[in-house]
Amino acid sequence: MQPIRHIILSKPASAAVLLLMAMLPSVPASKAYAQAPAHGIAMHGEPALPRDFAHLPYVNPDAPKGGQLKLGAAGSFDNLNPFTIKGSTPQGLREYVFESLMARSAGEPFALYGLIASGIETPADRSAVTFHLRGEARFSDGQPVTVDDVLFSHRALAQNGWPFHRLHYGKVAKAEAVGPRAVRFTFKTKGDRELPLILGLMPIIPRHKVSIETIDRTTLAPVVGSGPYVVAKVDAGRSITYRRNPDYWGRDLPLQRGRYNFDEVTFEFFRDHSAMFEAFKSGELDARTEDDPTRWAEGYGFPAMLDGHALRREVEIGLPSGMSALVFNARRAPFDDIRVRRALIELLDAEWLNRSLFHGLYRRSTSYFARSELASTGRPADPRERALLAPFPAAVRADILDGRPHLPISDGSGNNRKALKRAHDLLAQAGYALSDGRMVHQRTGRQIAIEFLASSRTQERLVLSYADTLKRLGIALRLRQVDSAQYSARMKSFDFDMAQVLWPASLSPGNEQFNRWSAAAADAQGSFNYAGVHTPAADAMINALLAAERREDFVSAVRALDRVLLSGDYVIPLFHAPGQWLAWRARVNFPAKPSLNGMAFDTWWAVK
Repeated sequence: MQPIRHIILSKPASAAVLLLMAMLPSVPASKAYAQAPAHGIAMHGEPALPRDFAHLPYVNPDAPKGGQLKLGAAGSFDNLNPFTIKGSTPQGLREYVFESLMARSAGEPFALYGLIASGIETPADRSAVTFHLRGEARFSDGQPVTVDDVLFSHRALAQNGWPFHRLHYGKVAKAEAVGPRAVRFTFKTKGDRELPLILGLMPIIPRHKVSIETIDRTTLAPVVGSGPYVVAKVDAGRSITYRRNPDYWGRDLPLQRGRYNFDEVTFEFFRDHSAMFEAFKSGELDARTEDDPTRWAEGYGFPAMLDGHALRREVEIGLPSGMSALVFNARRAPFDDIRVRRALIELLDAEWLNRSLFHGLYRRSTSYFARSELASTGRPADPRERALLAPFPAAVRADILDGRPHLPISDGSGNNRKALKRAHDLLAQAGYALSDGRMVHQRTGRQIAIEFLASSRTQERLVLSYADTLKRLGIALRLRQVDSAQYSARMKSFDFDMAQVLWPASLSPGNEQFNRWSAAAADAQGSFNYAGVHTPAADAMINALLAAERREDFVSAVRALDRVLLSGDYVIPLFHAPGQWLAWRARVNFPAKPSLNGMAFDTWWAVK
């Protein structure tokens, strides 16, 4: 039996609660808690902020309230229920309307502090977790947030939520009330250190407004949550406005001080990124994060920027860049052959593309966790990694195990004959040959013909440049641009050959990796395993990073997963910006110190 890990009391228990707890039946030591709830929890070690913290370290606690923030969003929306894979939902619902039991501090790799829950308890093996709810927590319609709402939210999402909801919350063996304002989740297995945090981030849904049967239905009716804002105005597919709730129950919490300062936040939707940028230039939008290096290099010389009514800067960011890539659907031929995938990787001239299309402002993403200590590239596998990978000797290439460069590097001339030769040889090994200018399979006679699924014109330059290179080896690539709703539906059902995808990353990757790379997610429509990764090695590395108790073991497990994914050649890695490119109108402002995530809009305010 493992010793119990005691976590410090966040608030004295009332006599009535102590009496009720004394009347509860005894539980095994692994589920018992000798001390009362803590104010926070970290994935590894202890949370950085003390019990009596006044505010988050990256906010302005004295930020004025009032005004309006207008932001742009790409695409469209036809649904206000963020808990179903059906339809497309607008930005802001999860952030402004729905709250969870606990909330993250963006100043730490992965630490949570009490929000709806005032405190948390968990044993050393993290085989269970208990949350104690605040009595003052209310939904926007005035109804209290109860233990029944928490249990209903878990049940509804575990049965009918997104695939990642069903995956994560399905790991709960028992969910029960253990007091008038306390709920305990007991897990099916021990050792997954992230599960208590995953449950802490579960969105809480009002049971009196939603049923198990309706949780997966689309709606355009304003939804009810416990968050600082309510849905005030909806123009379906065009805009949504959130209005700050003057009766918001949590406005005085230290966790919320200096945040959610605007009276209204509006998202305007644009089908074209150029139109969205023009709206910012003309003053219709207040702020934007830029993701186009050409615009960043050439597009910000407009009058408002020159006269100081608009400003811009590159903000340092502490998160891994994630993986931005052209993803192969390895469920389909010819991408089910790793030699074909490797040949297509060889044919992307990244150095020429970065210089010619992106002004050399990008960096190549050589890891799924680039820009952080979690990246495996540039360092040989340590003994812990090698021990984890030993049962899977064929899962990692020797060069990747040694940390050597694994992506082709060209001279940037755009005429990389060596890469063409390497790609030709790989395709020959896979049974292909050139015939009348077409790369065809020698047995079937079928040409390698690729449909690239795109949702915006911003991808067009890169894809068409890549298509020109492929054409030199007789490979046909056709760009198919569809609207955002069709793109979302086809990606959810894995109905594509190739597409451009960004998998964001954090300093504490965890259960979300199952939804991206596990064998179970490969067959689950709506998951983010777009590539169709289906290998025991990836599953084992994810399990290892979740079970790691020490930071050094965790880092080694993440690097081992990185090496497995890189060795599978599931994607053509693209680029990432060195920081966050940010532009804003002088009528809004933000704190001097960014979080690890950069400048989050929930910390901004209107300049009086």
